[in-house]
Amino acid sequence: MRPQDQPLYMIGIASKLCGVHPQTLRQYERLGLVVPSRVGQKNRLFSEADIARVRRIQRLTQQLGVNLAGVEIILKLLDDMDAMRADMETQFEDYRREAERRLQHLLQNSNVPVRRDEPLLPVPNVRIRPVDLPD
Repeated sequence: MRPQDQPLYMIGIASKLCGVHPQTLRQYERLGLVVPSRVGQKNRLFSEADIARVRRIQRLTQQLGVNLAGVEIILKLLDDMDAMRADMETQFEDYRREAERRLQHLLQNSNVPVRRDEPLLPVPNVRIRPVDLPD
């Protein structure tokens, strides 16, 4: 579990951190916009990621004038983009490892001189920046 996903805050503290009423957090949960962890059946615990998500919802609704139905669509698209980014990075790393393995295999069975102090396949460290909405 990533540190930002660790459930930490009860609803009262989370609402103060987000600057919203606890009932607003409950409404967001009912709509599926935020999914806090549960301790037992009653107590919700919000993580730093949940707090950031609520703040994003607030920014979309208050500053950009998006209604909650639009927020739901935007958040779904952003979540999908994050998943695709993670998948692409994983596939790229798998490709890099496989290409490196194949090159090693080819070079072990040939007379070609090879530098051992650098990777066989010079692949840049590609990182896709996360999308952030304007303030």
